[in-house]
Amino acid sequence: MGDQESGKKPHNRKKLSQREVAALHPVQRSKYLAYEDASKSVADSIANSSKRVQDKKKADSEFERQEQFVDVEKEKHSQLIGQLKAAEARNRLRVMRIRYQNNRAQEVKHLISCQPTAIKAVRLQAMVPPVPDRGSPGDGMDKLERKRVETLVEDEHGLTIDRDLS
Repeated sequence: MGDQESGKKPHNRKKLSQREVAALHPVQRSKYLAYEDASKSVADSIANSSKRVQDKKKADSEFERQEQFVDVEKEKHSQLIGQLKAAEARNRLRVMRIRYQNNRAQEVKHLISCQPTAIKAVRLQAMVPPVPDRGSPGDGMDKLERKRVETLVEDEHGLTIDRDLS
């Protein structure tokens, strides 16, 4: 490693001819050839192999970039689908709420119209309006305030209101 980093390539001390190399034992031949320059065909094969490896790495990185792009697109698509499903669910709830309110209003109107006298019909209509008023969402009084108001309404003699402070 140290020799290759400094630019020097290890080599054989003794040069053998082709015949001498062929006569060597296979293990010795492989050790000897490991330090010799590769033949032209072997060098071409090595260059072709390294070129194929580099091309494969380049193709894999390009494929990975496209996969990431596809993953981002899939994520955007699934998010859009989720938003659409949520909007559909909200719309279904809105339609169900409107249908319920319409059915309730029809029932209340029917009950009002079925009252035996007009005064009972007016009373029922005042107590239970067919369509709830959106402007006044209901009674804003708590229990104590309600009790005070009921006491004032029930006081026929005005004992709670008329105070003589002299």
